[in-house]
Formats: sequence, C-alpha cells, structure tokens
Amino acid sequence: MTRSLTTLTDLVAAVRQATDVRTGWTDTSKLVADQLRAHLPGPEILTPDQRLGRPDRVMGHLLHAEPDGAFSILGLVWRPGQTTRIHDHITWCVVGVLSGMEHEELFDEALNLMGTRDIPPGEVSGFAPPGDIHRIRNVGDETAVSLHIYGTDISRVGSSARRYYD
Repeated sequence: MTRSLTTLTDLVAAVRQATDVRTGWTDTSKLVADQLRAHLPGPEILTPDQRLGRPDRVMGHLLHAEPDGAFSILGLVWRPGQTTRIHDHITWCVVGVLSGMEHEELFDEALNLMGTRDIPPGEVSGFAPPGDIHRIRNVGDETAVSLHIYGTDISRVGSSARRYYD
C-alpha cells in the first residue's frame, strides 16, 4: 500500500470516529477539523496527473464516500486564478490546504463582504450552515491542492453547494 492510500485510510477512520459521535453540525465540523489536523496528508494524496488540475475550472477528485452517506472526502485542485462562485452549503464542511495558497472571502446574507483570509498549507478550518456564504480562489502563482470533507455523500447529491449568489 502506498503512503497516500495509508494516509487516506487513516483519515477515513478518524473522520468516521468523529462523525460517529452524532452531534450537531457545528460540533461535528469541529471534531472532523481536529481529526483532519491530526491526519493531514500531503498533496501526494492525489496522483501526479490529478494534481495537474484543469485549465477551465477547479477540479475535484472524490477520494472517499462513506457507504452510509455520513461524509465524503474530495481533493480539489486550483490552478492560479481559479475561483468558486459565491455559495453556501447543504451541510457542514471542513477544509485543509495541502499546497499552494487559498484565499477566502466571507459574506453575510445580504452579500456584504464580512472578511477575508489567506489559507496557507497546513491550515484546517471547518464551518456549518447557516453563516457559511463564501468564495474561495487561488490568488497565488502555483497550483493549490486542498482536501474538503463534507457531511454528505457528494457522489449521491452531486454538489455540496446549496445556493449560488450573483
């Protein structure tokens, strides 16, 4: 077994342990964030080809979907300048940056900019609706890679986004 697969196996077990607590979304996102901090892999969790990304959009790779739908883990690849639309989520989410730099803008319900932050490699954050309206972009000169853990099976629901805002 390669290091990346072992790391993913360890991470899945740790996230499973956190979600088995069966608490509310905010507390679950904190528990999962703690586990991701303790088991944060490097960008090699994705293959070299996966880490190339796509020139036209942020590229996501489903790494694990829990059979009971409790969570899924995605590796996202952001080329320089790539961004999401302003959106919120259908469930809790935890993000860990593996390489590169991500920039997040946070908005209130009237879409007023409430704050920004740069997220360097090694940083982990979690959140839960409501109050999760944001946009993420790669403002750096190199490709960024991050792990996103969602409290649902993304392979079944198709997207973690609940709404997009103009």
